[in-house]
Amino acid sequence: MKLKQIFLTLFIGAASFSAIAQSSDIILTVEDEKVTREDFESIFRKNNRDSVITTASLDEYMELFVNFKLKVREAIELGLDSSSSFQRELLGYRKQLARPYLVDQALLDELIFEAYERQQQEVRASHILIKCDDNASPADTLKAYNKIVELRNRIVNGEDFETVATGKNGSQDPSVRDNKGDLGYFTAFQMVYPFEEAAFTTEVGDISQPLRTRYGYHILKVHDKRDARGEILAAHIMIRVDENNPTSAQEGEQKINEIYALLQEGNDFAELSTKYSDDPSTAKRGGELPWFGTGKMVEEFEDAAFNLEKNGDISQPFLSPYGWHIVKRIDYKAIPDFKTAKNDIKSKVSRDARAELTKSSFLNKLRAEYQVKVDDKCLKEIYKAASADSAFFGKGLAPIKSKTRAKTLLTIDGTVRTLGDFVDELAQAKIRDKRLQSNEIVDQQLEAYINDELMAYEDSRLEEKYNDFRLLMNEYHDGILLFELTDEKVWSKAVKDTLGLQAFYEGHKDQFMWEERADVVIYTCKDAKVAKALRKAMGKGLDLNAINDQLNETTRLNFSYEEDVLEKSDNPLLEKVDWKVGLSENIDENGQIIIVQINEIKAAAPKTLDEARGLITAEYQNYLEAEWIKSLRSKYSFEVNASVLHSIK
Repeated sequence: MKLKQIFLTLFIGAASFSAIAQSSDIILTVEDEKVTREDFESIFRKNNRDSVITTASLDEYMELFVNFKLKVREAIELGLDSSSSFQRELLGYRKQLARPYLVDQALLDELIFEAYERQQQEVRASHILIKCDDNASPADTLKAYNKIVELRNRIVNGEDFETVATGKNGSQDPSVRDNKGDLGYFTAFQMVYPFEEAAFTTEVGDISQPLRTRYGYHILKVHDKRDARGEILAAHIMIRVDENNPTSAQEGEQKINEIYALLQEGNDFAELSTKYSDDPSTAKRGGELPWFGTGKMVEEFEDAAFNLEKNGDISQPFLSPYGWHIVKRIDYKAIPDFKTAKNDIKSKVSRDARAELTKSSFLNKLRAEYQVKVDDKCLKEIYKAASADSAFFGKGLAPIKSKTRAKTLLTIDGTVRTLGDFVDELAQAKIRDKRLQSNEIVDQQLEAYINDELMAYEDSRLEEKYNDFRLLMNEYHDGILLFELTDEKVWSKAVKDTLGLQAFYEGHKDQFMWEERADVVIYTCKDAKVAKALRKAMGKGLDLNAINDQLNETTRLNFSYEEDVLEKSDNPLLEKVDWKVGLSENIDENGQIIIVQINEIKAAAPKTLDEARGLITAEYQNYLEAEWIKSLRSKYSFEVNASVLHSIK
């Protein structure tokens, strides 16, 4: 699968999302298929972005393009495009490629840039929460809203925010007991989007208007805004403190000060952390923590870490809710520029509430473009059936007469969806909220149904509306087919066809030759003294194992050797010795002494199939492809319109 991904990436190239004008100029005909100049030029320019366009380059590329189209034609003739596996794979790619076309791209770009701008800042805020479930009844929703308004009015009229948050009937956020409503500093993506929006748009010192999130209704007070700190890589030493033991903090302080004194004397931070730190998860790594930014650690720890100015700086001991710490700065990175951060931000936007904004905006544009109309009289038929059917909340609507089912409920760009179409969808719906009236449930489900139908209709028209998408889908269609058939005819065949490979090798041995080679031993000696001892041992007729043991008796670094059969160009050392049987002079290489022994000179000869299997297989693949293309050019008719081709500038 990885090979296919690489192939498609190389084949498809970088996708172009600019509109391309339609034209009737035919540049190539393969059997009954006609390729326009615009389609060919789009692919040509995508794969030749930085090249000067010449007649020769156009002709050369057209030759490759003809071969490509002939292979695709063969794949279609063989029925590869009708297989379920091909259809499934192409559909998977289509879903990925369609995504950028099924959102409000302009709004998405705005939200990405907005998020990047917000990442340059950090906001400190406190909040009060009154819980309210997403599916709360209108009465319960109004009750929660009135409660948050009441609390806001008390604060606006002079009461202290913290007092109201922690008081009776105040904030329903369980953490208020510990943080008094203060959330500390945070930046983009660290809070749900509506909360983030309120925090970044409320002035310092002000109280926000009530806002709704999936948790309920909030108000918040903005205490401060500051430049973002970026991210830091740090290590720490921690001495844990037992808050229930009055002497624990004093004992911890004494111990951390003793460790700090050792650091001041030059002792290694990592070793001291491993030896003394009470944080077992980091102690074994010398105290090193993962990269972190604002909102990831307790405030005391973050402040101490980010106040360190240089890599290697060490903080003085400080106390946090977890105990005493010393922090060492290892590395730091500032907020990246927009180009670097864009893809990461885009991914985060697609996973939070911003994605719903782009989808909602896109659907609104589709409703206007396609003139969505709902027949109110037909809708009343469903209202009537739902309210009359006691089983509606359990099993869906009771059967509706065929004549009624055939009525038009919805039109999208003139296409019809009947009452029966919607009823079938309604019967499968999972939402059965008895707190809502039957009409309200019908309305909710109809809204979802219209949205689904709109997206499906727009999806079905992408090739028609966007020429660049059509071209891209054609390229993926042809690319998948080309991969499958080329693998069968060339790549896998060259590997599996052992008899064919052997026959090809026998007919082309002279293309896979060894140059003249030498059977050599290359000796590496620590210095001239060891080299002298080597020559003396060789003179006594000792074998290599005995020589190796003798010279390395005191240290294994004195002597080493390697035996091989090499061409002269395989090793630069062979250029420095006489190409003849015998022992070379000493060669000084960076203080070491090298001696080369040539035992035999072997004449030039063909490589065996095993010795050159990779190279021979590659050449056999080239041969198979050339023969295949030759047969395709004979099998199918094709014609290039040279005048249209050479008009591309």
